[in-house]
Amino acid sequence: MATQRTFSIIKPDATRRNLTGAINAKIEAAGLRIVGQKRIHMSKAQAEAFYAVHAERPFYNDLVSFMISGPVVVQVLEGENAVAAYRQVMGATNPADADAGTIRKEFAESIEANSVHGSNSDENAVIEIGHFFTEEEIVG
Repeated sequence: MATQRTFSIIKPDATRRNLTGAINAKIEAAGLRIVGQKRIHMSKAQAEAFYAVHAERPFYNDLVSFMISGPVVVQVLEGENAVAAYRQVMGATNPADADAGTIRKEFAESIEANSVHGSNSDENAVIEIGHFFTEEEIVG
């Protein structure tokens, strides 16, 4: 098993409800280390660039508006099989389908306001981390 990095966003619905610490506790309990973290208010340009892969989808504009509606916490997580490990602790995109004990089951308000984002592949993790972090900001 290889140590990997993945990317996480604690979304505006969760930061608004002061859930950053509770979410971080779940991340750490899953065996992942937070090696980069900052609270930012994403600009429209940042959100549009980050979600550009979805630009042709009908939910794109709503997603961008939601992600700039308040502060977010962007993170770099590290651990064994980090992408898969974080996806498991996040739970299904639709909180109604998420397993008990997952972040989305416990904290999400809806499919859109589902509290967290996580990379879906090793390749995307590298790309997503690069949107918000320099290598110097990641401290293992």
